[in-house]
Amino acid sequence: MKKAFYLCLAVLTAVSCSANKTVSVTVTNSSAINREKEMVELSMKEVNNKIHLADTAQVVILDKNGQQVPYQITYDEKLIFPASVKAKSSEDYIIQSGIPAIVNTVSCGKQYPERVDDVAWENDRIAFRTYGPALQATGEKAYGYDIWVKNSEEPVVEARYDMELNDSTVAKIAHLTKTDPAAAKALRDCTTYHVDHGNGLDFYKVGPTLGAGTSAFLVDGKIVYPYCYATQEVLDNGPLRFTVKLVYNPLTIKGDASIVETRVISLDAGSQLNKAVISFTKTKESLPLATGIVLHKGSNDYVMSAKKGYIAYADPKDSVNGQIFVAAVFPANVKETKVVPFLGAEASSKIKDDAIGHVLAISDYEPGSAFTYYFGAGWSKWGFKTSAEWYKYVDEYAQKIRTPLTAKIK
Repeated sequence: MKKAFYLCLAVLTAVSCSANKTVSVTVTNSSAINREKEMVELSMKEVNNKIHLADTAQVVILDKNGQQVPYQITYDEKLIFPASVKAKSSEDYIIQSGIPAIVNTVSCGKQYPERVDDVAWENDRIAFRTYGPALQATGEKAYGYDIWVKNSEEPVVEARYDMELNDSTVAKIAHLTKTDPAAAKALRDCTTYHVDHGNGLDFYKVGPTLGAGTSAFLVDGKIVYPYCYATQEVLDNGPLRFTVKLVYNPLTIKGDASIVETRVISLDAGSQLNKAVISFTKTKESLPLATGIVLHKGSNDYVMSAKKGYIAYADPKDSVNGQIFVAAVFPANVKETKVVPFLGAEASSKIKDDAIGHVLAISDYEPGSAFTYYFGAGWSKWGFKTSAEWYKYVDEYAQKIRTPLTAKIK
């Protein structure tokens, strides 16, 4: 009888486990701002433990209307999905076993060895790039993040690189330059990513500056510019999040030439801003760390708040291409925000890029810690007609990261 009882108990337990294929997730918004399609994170391990999935099983996420919600499992075993929750309220989502619908990839990127090792990435709102060892080997000075504006929800950067770098096109342009300069220019204008073909372009100027929100140590009041990355590793490549790990060559700080910076940068679908987590090895003392946006000649339109934790800027208007807006946002108060103009020899070295200074947010970097902040951009032809609209977005973004959505598995 005992054997039969235990056998029945085992069968019931197995049936119960196999039936437990659904969990509820409550996403809570405690802020006073409505949140639309904002990414939330869950531990995939916790989800598996609740649902008791087989190794090969898949899940679907359903909203309150029973519609599938796209999701991604990240390199660090997080399940992420976009949630929409009104201010001061909650929404329930269901996770259950099932076959997920095909999701279009919107957050993606890669390294381009054929284009001096650029790493470029994008989502459905904006695109960025940073520079690699092949560019550094040329001696060109480009320290900060670059911006590619776009007005398409579809990925466009790789196709634009392919157009620019196609061997036959390059050869044809070279030939026409000698025989028919006007035709060469026309072909070049049709292919280059510095011209808008209807879905965006690269017309942001970085040069020897911090560009669109790069961070660097301040030593005796001077910026120690990081150069191009030494190694890169793409950790996530969509559909909803792109993540890249960049490791840099050693910096010399106060005579110590062994300080190595690591950056982990991620860009989620729907967001204008990247998340950056940076750390430095072998720092021995607290050091001021400046996050900067380059100021260009022709615009002094910026806002900054150490208390609210952001700096934001409107680049000069371009009569053809529109206007780029830039920002950096911090999850905690920063020590100081200020504008620092280039002076003397430094001003002379940057004049060809129309760079006149930086707006800086200064924090203290503690040895062995990870410093987290957000940087990004917008475009007057894709969602932000004026700087006032951009500054409102940035102010609300700062509030959101200080009051993140919470997701709890029931």
